[in-house]
Amino acid sequence: MQIHRSAHARSFTVLPNGLLQDRRLSYTARGLLADLLSRPDGWREDGRQMADSSPQGRGTLRRALKELTDAGYYRVHRVRRPDGTIRSEAHVFDTPQLGPSPCAAHPVAGERSTGRADAPPVKNPVQEPALPAGLPDEQTRTAVAALFRAIRPEPRLRLGLAEAQTLAPLVTRWLDGGSTATDLAHALLPGLPSPLHSPAALIRSRLRRKLPPPRAEGPPASYAECARCHDPVPRPGICRPCAGLVPRTPAAAVPAAASTGAARARAALRGRPGPAGAVTAGGSPG
Repeated sequence: MQIHRSAHARSFTVLPNGLLQDRRLSYTARGLLADLLSRPDGWREDGRQMADSSPQGRGTLRRALKELTDAGYYRVHRVRRPDGTIRSEAHVFDTPQLGPSPCAAHPVAGERSTGRADAPPVKNPVQEPALPAGLPDEQTRTAVAALFRAIRPEPRLRLGLAEAQTLAPLVTRWLDGGSTATDLAHALLPGLPSPLHSPAALIRSRLRRKLPPPRAEGPPASYAECARCHDPVPRPGICRPCAGLVPRTPAAAVPAAASTGAARARAALRGRPGPAGAVTAGGSPG
């Protein structure tokens, strides 16, 4: 990998490699920290404003700030003013205040020995990420995997494992009804609002509102005719009146043309001449 750097005379920020290579932090948290450190001293912007001006939602931003707080890069102090009011002041650091980073203690730019030898390996970008083994059962793992495959094309719908696990029962209802990850994607991805504040809440709402109706169970009803009178019967054979079990109800009188036409149609289906020169199955007049 070749690194190309430009010489900047203004509007640039110098950051330590230990911050940018801290593998305790997600890439979202590191990007947020770099953004905060590029702001001037006294900059005021709350989490809601940062979420509204970025593709990530408020939940993602809260998790990133918690990562930075736990790692010692971000702190919030409450200061009491002389008039008795309390004001929150955020402090951002370019070095962790709870001890040095365990994964990039002494980074050196441009050398292969950057970081510790036991730093976590870089994942294969081609291989599909495996789910953690901490999920309770196979059904939940299947539902979470299907959900992740469905929302993968949309970065604004990124979820954590805990959020996906809470949505697993709804996804399972879709899978039990015969839906696939493609069906989930068609239901979840189109028409996303902007800005998107809570991906988990939106996915939960759409999974409930767009759940397909249950499919009819059992084989489809088949059609059969009586072998004698050709009336419809529930199963192959003869009807109850033809079997002499019940009296036959007299049918209403039908015109002679309709009766002749029905006879011709039956004869054509059986492949033999019908009455009054009916057309046979071969297509020639009888």
